[in-house]
Amino acid sequence: MASGTVALDSEAYELLKRQKKAGESFSNAFRRLARPRKPLTSFAGMGTDLSRRERRELDRVYAGLHEADRRHSEKIRTQWAGK
Repeated sequence: MASGTVALDSEAYELLKRQKKAGESFSNAFRRLARPRKPLTSFAGMGTDLSRRERRELDRVYAGLHEADRRHSEKIRTQWAGK
């Protein structure tokens, strides 16, 4: 396999180092991070094969996450208001 040298400034190096998984080479980390991502439209139609019960359960979970996020945001707002 051919190889080459790439110069990174210290900030770029640290960013790549933080994204690198344990046991992963820098080359593999770069490949993983640089590969094209799927567009959101490729996920259209997912979940259409879910049963009514499964959809209700997902809705319940998402509602709980939304509520937890709202409470967390309110807590942060309250803390910042007191400063």
